[in-house]
Amino acid sequence: MPRILLVKTSSMGDVIHNLPVVSDIRSRYPSFDIDWLVEESFADIPALHPGVAHVIPVATRRWRKTLYRPQTWREMREMRARLAHTAYDFILDTQGLLKSGLLARLAHGERFGLDRRSAREPLAALCYDKVFSVDPDAHAVVRYRTLAAQAFDLAPNLPLDYGVQIPNTRLNWLPAGRYAVLLHATSRAEKLWPEADWVALGADLHQRGIIAVLPWGGLAEYERAQRLASAIPNAIVAPRLTLKEAARLLKQASLVVGVDTGLVHLATAVGTPTIGIYGGSDPAKNGLYANTPIRNLGGPGHAPSRAEVIAAAEEILAHA
Repeated sequence: MPRILLVKTSSMGDVIHNLPVVSDIRSRYPSFDIDWLVEESFADIPALHPGVAHVIPVATRRWRKTLYRPQTWREMREMRARLAHTAYDFILDTQGLLKSGLLARLAHGERFGLDRRSAREPLAALCYDKVFSVDPDAHAVVRYRTLAAQAFDLAPNLPLDYGVQIPNTRLNWLPAGRYAVLLHATSRAEKLWPEADWVALGADLHQRGIIAVLPWGGLAEYERAQRLASAIPNAIVAPRLTLKEAARLLKQASLVVGVDTGLVHLATAVGTPTIGIYGGSDPAKNGLYANTPIRNLGGPGHAPSRAEVIAAAEEILAHA
């Protein structure tokens, strides 16, 4: 049975944007086994797609910080041995970095990737047996799917399918009724949205009978969630969630509103109406991308106003 290795290691949003590649390949080659090489912190994402046979975690981010430890070198040898002893027919690197290209070189099989003009790091093109050209200014989902279509002779314009399958069971800490998930947390300060605007949005949702649910990750995010919940009527601070639990929460929401963070892309992947708030990045290349109702608002240096976000939320909810 033919076997393919996908190399897309990070970041969370990019890994999610690569999920339709699995669906595209399996639409023509349903019997192919597809493995995926990914950073260990994002390993649960490819596992959400039933078309992925094996997820192979790599820890380059952690290894760079612990090169002095014997365990690090042992883990690197084990990862290299696993790749070397698996016979792949094809290896597709959609990342286009020298790092990902070198990881692709560790596996045995015909290697496909981006040409020098298309890759984020042109030297990566030296790591592949065949290279292909894609529009570097296109959205990430389009770039990855276009590369896969050329590499595996897939039909153009296949239906967009992230392929994520989530059990349709409600989390036991959630009260009954409609809710919206407010993804207020991000790792970069310039991507944050003012807390007063989140409160105004939450108050508007409350008037519509929709509960605001506030997830969090680290301590600072938890403290922000607590502040927002104290100011938004009936708001709920979520418990610490695993990725699978977060996917369930997002899937069953009436609406998700979030800043530029990985979970906002997961919301679109599970088919939930979603609004993306951008203030420090450009949504043209890496914004929300789905067939379900979505809105990309703002852009570098100009985050949307609370009025814009509330109006978009009202429009989406009115047609839900």
